[in-house]
Amino acid sequence: MATTNDIKNGSVLDLEGQLWSVIEFQHVKPGKGGAFVRTKLRNVRSGKVVDKTFNAGTKIDFATVDRRDYVYLYQDGENFVFMDNTDYDQISLPAEQVGDAKNYMLENQEVTIAMHNGEALSVDLPASVVLEVTYTEPGLQGDRSSAGTKPATLETGYEIQVPLFLEQHTKVKVDTRTGDYLGRVNE
Repeated sequence: MATTNDIKNGSVLDLEGQLWSVIEFQHVKPGKGGAFVRTKLRNVRSGKVVDKTFNAGTKIDFATVDRRDYVYLYQDGENFVFMDNTDYDQISLPAEQVGDAKNYMLENQEVTIAMHNGEALSVDLPASVVLEVTYTEPGLQGDRSSAGTKPATLETGYEIQVPLFLEQHTKVKVDTRTGDYLGRVNE
């Protein structure tokens, strides 16, 4: 059994039968009293975020999380189908479990799926992906009333804000964590 001294960002804790992912942590040693560990945890299933404080050295259970590489194959109704790269097994995950990752996934794209006891916990994408702009209004030269951005629809159907000079059929780099435009990609 591990202690609070072993906590790291991204580790998954098993607290009272619930799985919690560590978003951030801080070891605190005040002038008076004992040291403690302040954490911010996200419930793996519900997404709820809570702050929790542990006394230093407290024994805690770490959940075993296996991260495996999968390929996104296709969407089947409300479910997303993935194939394991090693044994070619396919799994189907509901849209709620895939989360915001569905806004940036294209068919045949590699993703990482975190598994715990055979159950998929989350779908992780690279920090950024390259997608094509399928629709955007033409930008007006000199128009700065909207802080230099306009809405653009990506090939996945997701809409982001892009600079005024971008046109349709332009490839752009998008941050998968925030949905921000990162730049144009020249091929």
